[in-house]
Amino acid sequence: MDQHLDPPRRRARRPWRLLLVTLLALAAAGTAAVVVLVLTLLPTLPPVQQLADAELKVPLRVYTADGELIAEFGDEKRIPVQIDAVPPRLIQAIIAAEDHNFYRHFGVDVLGILRAAWHNLRTGSAAQGASTITMQVARNFFLSPEKTYTRKLKELLLALKIERELTKGQILELYINKIFLGHRAYGFAAAAQIYYGTPLAELTLPQLAMLAGLPKAPSRDNPLTNPDNALERRNYVLGHMHQLGYIDRAELEQALAAPLTASRHSIRYALEAPYVAEMVRQHMVQTYDEKAYAGGFHVYTTIRADHQRAANRALRDALLEYDRRHGYRGPVARVQLEEPVELARLDDVLKDYRVVGDLVPGVVTQVAEQTATVYTLDGTSVELDWDALAWARPYIDENRVGDEPRTAADVLRRGDIVYLEALGQTDEGTRWRLAQIPEVAGALVSLRPRDGAILALVGGFDFYQSSFNRAIQAERQPGSGLKPFVYAAALEKGFTPATTVSGAPIVIEDANLEDEWRPQNYSERFFGPTRLRKALALSLNLVSVRLLRAIGPAYAADYLTRFGFERDKLPRNLSLALGNASATPLQMATAFAVFANGGFRVQPYFIERIEDAAHTVLEQAEPLIACPECEAAPPGEDARAASARSDSPPAESAPAVRPAPRVLSPELAFIMTSMLQDVVREGTARRALVLGRDDLAGKTGTTDEYRDAWFNGFNDEVVATAWVGFDQLAPLGRGEAGARAALPMWIAYMREALAGVPERERVPPPGVIRAYIDAETGAPLPGPAPGALVEYFREGTEGVIPIPPEVASESPQEATTAVAEPVAPPEPVRPPPTQRVRERLF
Repeated sequence: MDQHLDPPRRRARRPWRLLLVTLLALAAAGTAAVVVLVLTLLPTLPPVQQLADAELKVPLRVYTADGELIAEFGDEKRIPVQIDAVPPRLIQAIIAAEDHNFYRHFGVDVLGILRAAWHNLRTGSAAQGASTITMQVARNFFLSPEKTYTRKLKELLLALKIERELTKGQILELYINKIFLGHRAYGFAAAAQIYYGTPLAELTLPQLAMLAGLPKAPSRDNPLTNPDNALERRNYVLGHMHQLGYIDRAELEQALAAPLTASRHSIRYALEAPYVAEMVRQHMVQTYDEKAYAGGFHVYTTIRADHQRAANRALRDALLEYDRRHGYRGPVARVQLEEPVELARLDDVLKDYRVVGDLVPGVVTQVAEQTATVYTLDGTSVELDWDALAWARPYIDENRVGDEPRTAADVLRRGDIVYLEALGQTDEGTRWRLAQIPEVAGALVSLRPRDGAILALVGGFDFYQSSFNRAIQAERQPGSGLKPFVYAAALEKGFTPATTVSGAPIVIEDANLEDEWRPQNYSERFFGPTRLRKALALSLNLVSVRLLRAIGPAYAADYLTRFGFERDKLPRNLSLALGNASATPLQMATAFAVFANGGFRVQPYFIERIEDAAHTVLEQAEPLIACPECEAAPPGEDARAASARSDSPPAESAPAVRPAPRVLSPELAFIMTSMLQDVVREGTARRALVLGRDDLAGKTGTTDEYRDAWFNGFNDEVVATAWVGFDQLAPLGRGEAGARAALPMWIAYMREALAGVPERERVPPPGVIRAYIDAETGAPLPGPAPGALVEYFREGTEGVIPIPPEVASESPQEATTAVAEPVAPPEPVRPPPTQRVRERLF
């Protein structure tokens, strides 16, 4: 009987065995896949040692010349503290709020993961997470904000690695100094300053519990914007502290009864100058090695706080204005939002974004006919009216935008992640405008021309978006910003502002080029014989090419080195006339300082003095001073005494006067400055007349295909250079010349920099005379007459023939492709085609 029953039983068991084997095989395959993935990801993890090293860069303090502390690196405000200085109650509150098993797990809380998964499965939500403090450290320091399984696995692996290489105390210290706690506060010490205006060690138990509850949702649970949520979260933390035995019943009840005392406080680091701070940091490391981070140094820069704030605002406004002209590129991301929208969901979406150059990220929660509602990183909902949206025509390319929007839905959709720009306060609150992080870059740097002290420096829109310091590192073509130095070389050769040079068409042939080079003016119109003063004011390219040909490109290139331009960055051909060279914004500002200070070459510097922890002066700047009096000092009188006889104010904090070398005669410096003043009064920079000053001079600059836009301008107190362009060479778009893209930045800065600074009329130095000339031909006149005007000359040159023979002569010259300065000259002369001059250079 048993023999007949056994075979069917065995056959019945076979499917279960097959299923078991299949499941085991799948489990083995899954385990193998995970092992392979882990082995693949492990080499890509960053070294944990970077965590400890990053914390060494803390003690160095950098100040402005007027004593303001520069400690705001971008928008992340921090006051790092060591774990020994952290109140024990804060550590207990953090553990109660974030990670009960912190001291027992090895980086990943397996039980916590299972518990959270079971809770979420039962409730059908994702309310509970299981990130340990160590996992949060890994995510904050090393990993991108993307939400993928690969990133989550890397987070787990990195947390395990951190636990293996760092102590619990080190991990807590990193967490306490790094975590975001709302209102741009990173780290608990910074949050203590922002919310309570007091050091961390002086906070009460309820205050510590409130701070400890912020990391989970720094916007939703913020005591400034959502006090009810903050109070509930604080009490939750206090309750868990009691459950864990950290506080007794009496302490709990007393803390629960305490009111919220948080209010907005200004953090001590009030000035944003991260590019300057990084320059200081690099100098200190090069000079003092690792001691720079632990020696308690105090570095006082030459930066003026009011100038720096003006420069920051001017650059950002100019780049945002350019961006609006070229259309809206769309949201940075888009998420699905359920109904009703949960604040926790919005906070979770925004926690991986940060403020960039004062632009605040937010999520679009509602779109109406011509308005939209956006929930911001600060935990508030703001409404955008039609004025805030109407600019956002779709971006097509650098030269084209789409149709004007008619409704808000043409611009935004629910779930869009966007950036907003604050426009100011009204009775109803802050006015906001839709914005976007500019792809275009810029820089602004200003100097005190008397000694080269850097007064303000901005190297980009946001240091933490890009630490590349364009003010000192971006070598770009100056365009027509180089023309004043070519003109100065020509004046040195005997030309005068009244000299007339042909502005007719010119064709330059080169056997090495397939095509002829036909330089032209921006308007593609041509001028007849034009006085050099007028040609510089209107930035006429054809006049500049002929002028350079007359004096010789090699001579001009050598001459330009006296202004600080590098010899190997200057071409020795006719393209030099149109700015085909390489220079940084700082080099351009330094070169124009020669005109501003009367002919002296100063060296730019940004550190005034360095003190140790006891405020003993270790280094003191001794800049080169533009000192005309020093040249005339009697034998035996030192430069300091000679400078004291001057009416000019002494250089700030300078212990002695070291005369700067003279590279341009007083006569030529004065005449060139007067010509550059005409660029503002009636030339390409007429927009600067809005400042209402008569002592401004400068030069626009634009390179081929509008790749770079410049304005370099000055008076005798401040010289400043503004530049706009893309980091990767690309056209800015038609019409984006220096006068449109860069000059507004310069104007905005100088409006603040020169506020309260009186105008001083430049007095011609000995050796400069005034004489009457014919306005059209530049020919000397014996006195006032119809069509006459007054011109400055070096004494003895007032009778120079207006058209030097060498300008009309043909001299062989190798030609290369060059750039063209866009200019919109008024009433140009266009010769008939049959009368156009064709010139060949071989």
